[in-house]
Amino acid sequence: MKEKIITVDNLSFRYGANKVLDNVSFIVEKGDFVGIIGPNGSAKSTLLKLMIGLLKPSKGTITLFGKDINEFKNFEKIGYISQNVRDFNQMFPATIEEIVSANLYLGKGLFNKTKEKDSMKVDRALRIVEMERFKNVKIGNLSGGQKQRVFIARALVNNPNILFMDEPLVGVDLESQTRFYSLMDKLNKEYGITLVMISHDIGIMSKKVNRILCLSKGKVYCHDSNKCQCGNVLTDIYGESINLLFHDH
Repeated sequence: MKEKIITVDNLSFRYGANKVLDNVSFIVEKGDFVGIIGPNGSAKSTLLKLMIGLLKPSKGTITLFGKDINEFKNFEKIGYISQNVRDFNQMFPATIEEIVSANLYLGKGLFNKTKEKDSMKVDRALRIVEMERFKNVKIGNLSGGQKQRVFIARALVNNPNILFMDEPLVGVDLESQTRFYSLMDKLNKEYGITLVMISHDIGIMSKKVNRILCLSKGKVYCHDSNKCQCGNVLTDIYGESINLLFHDH
């Protein structure tokens, strides 16, 4: 029996009087690659933020690694790449090494730094995403796909057990998307990292992930990826006019 990494039970969430999630329940198991899909405004990012503790449920419970999220403290087990990284200041005068290593010191006092050990962690993270030779390059001198891999390395530097990503492929070219999915496959299968990712690219997602969470009208429908292509699931979520394209990069 697989280890339960996340258990969401009867979860509801409101923005004021507007209920955006209504009695949602699902489980994410160790080794899953979970895709989250749904139309704009279906609370995909909200659900992700609830799962990592950035938002509090209006009702229901979330359990992380067997512990209630309100009591969970081991956040180094979690990697998170938000939509905000797309808006990163291009002129910020920091090297790749500095960007990645900054994530090591969140929640740590300066006197807890162990420079040699931290440097090894940064080198390992950059090596995984194949960006080690750019270690001393300024972040503003990189392409969009390279920046994306740097922020993945930043999320990996604490050696997390699970990685959350909020639409990481927006604005990234096709070649970089191909490299991205190759990297995700490596993280998931070679390094055993559980992945949870929001995306609008339903076709390629359904081929790469093993489970899909479909959000619509406050509900979450959970499927194995091969079953999400069948029946009326996507039509119910996106409407009759959906034109689903399956493609390989």
